[in-house]
Amino acid sequence: MIEVRLIEQAFDAADAMRDFAAAHPQSGGVVSFLGQVRGGDDVEALELQHYAPLTLPGMEALAGDVLGRWALDGLLIWHRVGEMVPGDPIVLAAAASRHRRDAFAAADFAMDHLKSESWFWKREKRAGQWAWVEPRAQDYADLARWGQTSD
Repeated sequence: MIEVRLIEQAFDAADAMRDFAAAHPQSGGVVSFLGQVRGGDDVEALELQHYAPLTLPGMEALAGDVLGRWALDGLLIWHRVGEMVPGDPIVLAAAASRHRRDAFAAADFAMDHLKSESWFWKREKRAGQWAWVEPRAQDYADLARWGQTSD
């Protein structure tokens, strides 16, 4: 029912979603969100670092929280670490449920938490120079919609 992965290599989101949907034929709604490295803005690369003892357990706890809030048939959360280039997939969040609203809300909630309460440090490379990227105020505002704030 839950598939949480921390991934060091590129993944094929279309294959992942085909397999996920096939595993949940009883679901009337299968929703996914794919986050990828943005092109343009002179971004040459993106790197995500993490603290291994916390990252996967934190992602698994998030998945448990999602399942506690919505009636889901399945949940998938995959997140990349390491260096990526524009167009590479970073994160895939998918939810399967009997009805679409639960699937939409579950995927949205998971992404809001991954963006602002995640266990990753992000930096971008522009003009050959690396710079750290902090969550934006909008990321925290998105999280607050769920009645929670980040510490």
